[in-house]
Amino acid sequence: MTEIYVDADACPVREEVYRVAGRLGLVVHLVSNGSRPFRPPGLPNVFMVSVPDGADLADDWIAERIQPDDVCVTTDIPLAARCLARGAQAVAPNGHVWTRDNIGNALAGREVARHLREIGANTGGPAPLAKSDRSKFLSALDAAITLARRPKPPSRGGAA
Repeated sequence: MTEIYVDADACPVREEVYRVAGRLGLVVHLVSNGSRPFRPPGLPNVFMVSVPDGADLADDWIAERIQPDDVCVTTDIPLAARCLARGAQAVAPNGHVWTRDNIGNALAGREVARHLREIGANTGGPAPLAKSDRSKFLSALDAAITLARRPKPPSRGGAA
């Protein structure tokens, strides 16, 4: 059964996730270290997961549990890469879909930006979420869920 994992501390599309999950009868895990508190939605299919404050602990919780038929909502490129490595789908709040084809370039670009910041360059931050981004996110989330729910081909391991 498909579940949605949300890297929740900085997620601006939680309400959209609740609506889609409610419509499709999916479980949502909101994973947070509490650095940016938010109100629990009080929905029976939405579970709050609090992890201790620390680097990547929310990411670790998600990456250790996500399955191939699940979807992760995150802006965190390394977390998206970890979810893809486990066969899951990953979508950013602006509607960008992470794939095996684009995650390598995204990781490399992230490293370049980190290096530029270290030497004092201003790389800017993420652009604010526009209404069109929310619409794009809803379409991308629906597509990711559809893809996650498709039957997976049998693995080619073992004896023949």
